[in-house]
Amino acid sequence: MGEGSPSQIPRLIDSVIAPAGASTNAAIPAAATSKIPFRPRKIRRISSSAPETNDSPKKALAVRVIPRPLSSEGEVSVSINHLRAVDPLLSAVIDANDPPTFQCLISPFHSLARSILYQQLAVKAASSIYGRFVALCGGEAGVVPDVILSLTTQQLRQIGVSERKASYLHDLSRKYHGGILSDGSIVAMDDKSLFSMLTMVKGIGAWSVHMFMIFCLHRPDVLPVGDLGVRKGVQILYGLDEVPRPSQMEQLCDRWRPYRSVGSWYMWRVVETKNNSNLASPNAGALNMSTVALADVQQQEHKQTLQEQMVDSYQMLPQSWSKSISPTGTA
Repeated sequence: MGEGSPSQIPRLIDSVIAPAGASTNAAIPAAATSKIPFRPRKIRRISSSAPETNDSPKKALAVRVIPRPLSSEGEVSVSINHLRAVDPLLSAVIDANDPPTFQCLISPFHSLARSILYQQLAVKAASSIYGRFVALCGGEAGVVPDVILSLTTQQLRQIGVSERKASYLHDLSRKYHGGILSDGSIVAMDDKSLFSMLTMVKGIGAWSVHMFMIFCLHRPDVLPVGDLGVRKGVQILYGLDEVPRPSQMEQLCDRWRPYRSVGSWYMWRVVETKNNSNLASPNAGALNMSTVALADVQQQEHKQTLQEQMVDSYQMLPQSWSKSISPTGTA
């Protein structure tokens, strides 16, 4: 066996503890002892290749949890209690209004298609076009990707859908048809992933996704920072001199987490009450304003909003949504 082999280690140890003159170690060359310091390095190298034990630290995997929807039993009450506790000013608004109700009787795909049709239109015009669109699809059950893909741009234009919106509807349908999106995957996505995926669809921007997440999926912590109605409500609630910019909204409404969707809903109520109060006659209660008068106010706000290249939610959502959040327009 060659010099410095592992078999020499016991003999080297024996040379330390054996009596002087023992023949076992007498023949070991002196140079062999110079290799002793290098042995531990080899031993450490061998030991490091041993399999990890259960006690070895492991990297934690990031898990994104989908929050309970606001349509879950008791969730609205929990959200309201939280908002009362964290924001005394909002608590007064909560006391002055009935709590919101959340329901959705149509599929995510149907809801997204409907949101495209309602974009940048007055409520009456959008409702009329939507009714003709549903009839063209053969009824509510026919608003599905394959049916919309079978409709030509010319057919859609004949019922009042613009050429651009027709391309948006076809793009949404193609993404469903190709498996990029599905109702199941949309429901299962966390808020961040959902925002990224839906804004890939032509014609669906940040505002549309926020409205969809609140009104269809009932996600509890959505803050539509670009919504003019919510921003006006925050201005009124906190007595700000100007309407807050979208970049300021996150900080102003941070205390509402994790129920910013409900806080936003109450901001629409704040604006509605303010409009009623400003335009009601001196002899009439602030809440007795006619629906027609309110619609006129919304029409004027809509024109101003378009000029500012901003979107007022009251113009793009059915009127019934201002009372009860339901994409179907039913209470």
